[in-house]
Amino acid sequence: MRSANDGAATRALRPSVSVYVTEQLLELIRADELRAGSRLPSVAALARSLSVAAPTVRESLRGLEALGIVEIRHGRGVYVRNPESRVLVANPYSGQLGTRTILELLDARLVIEPTLAARTAVNATAEEIQQLGQLLADAAELLEGHDPLLHGMNMTFHRGVAHFSGNAILAQAIDSIVDVYTAEQLVILRIYDNRRRDHEEHIAIFDAICRRDSDGAAELMRQHLEDVLAVTEERLGEAGAAHAAQRGAVGGKGVGLPQQH
Repeated sequence: MRSANDGAATRALRPSVSVYVTEQLLELIRADELRAGSRLPSVAALARSLSVAAPTVRESLRGLEALGIVEIRHGRGVYVRNPESRVLVANPYSGQLGTRTILELLDARLVIEPTLAARTAVNATAEEIQQLGQLLADAAELLEGHDPLLHGMNMTFHRGVAHFSGNAILAQAIDSIVDVYTAEQLVILRIYDNRRRDHEEHIAIFDAICRRDSDGAAELMRQHLEDVLAVTEERLGEAGAAHAAQRGAVGGKGVGLPQQH
C-alpha cells in the first residue's frame, strides 16, 4: 500500500525547465565574458528574457551558487564568483568539472539504479507506469532539441523509476545526485552523444517494467548505465581508462543494446 508521501513524490517528477535555464545562465556568463565580481541582471530581468518564472531562475541560480560559479548577495544581487566555470558546459572535455567526479557519478548510479528498476517493476501502480510512458513520449519529441531540455526529461524518467520503487530513501539519493550534479550530467550527455540510443535503452527498461519483469528491468538498467559509463571512460582518455581498470571493466565496452553504425 502506498503511503501519504507518495503523492508528493509523484508531484516531484514534474519535468523542470531549470536545467535549460542553468545552461542559458552559463551561456550568458560565457558570451558576455563576465569576470569575477560582475553583477548579473536582476532575477526579474532574467526571467523576462528567458520567458520563465522568477522562482525557476532563483532555483537555477542556487544551483550555480552551489557549484561556486555565482554568489547570491541577498539584497544586493547576484555576482559572478568563478568566471572560469563558464567553459564547463561549452567545452565538456576541458576537465574543469573534474573527470573523476563525472565518472564516479555514473558509477554511483550504476550501483543504485538497477535495484530501483527491479523494485519499480514489482511495486509501481498502473498509473505510475503510465506516467513513465508519458515521460518517454515527451522525451521522444525532444531528441532533436536543446540538450538541457532533453536532459531534464531523461533525468525525470530516472527519478520516476526511483520514486516508484517504493524505497523513499533510495529515491531521495537519486534526487540528490540529480540536483547536485546537474552540470556534470549535462557534460555526460554531450560526451555520450547518442540521444537515440539513450532513448531506446530507456524504452527497453520501461517495457520490462510494464511486463513486471524485475530481473529484466534491473539488467537493462545496469546495461544502460554501463554503456554510458564505458563510452564516457573511453572518451575521457587516460582518466577514463584508469577508472575502468579500477572498477574492473572488461575491454572498456558497455553491454547494453547492440551498437548502431
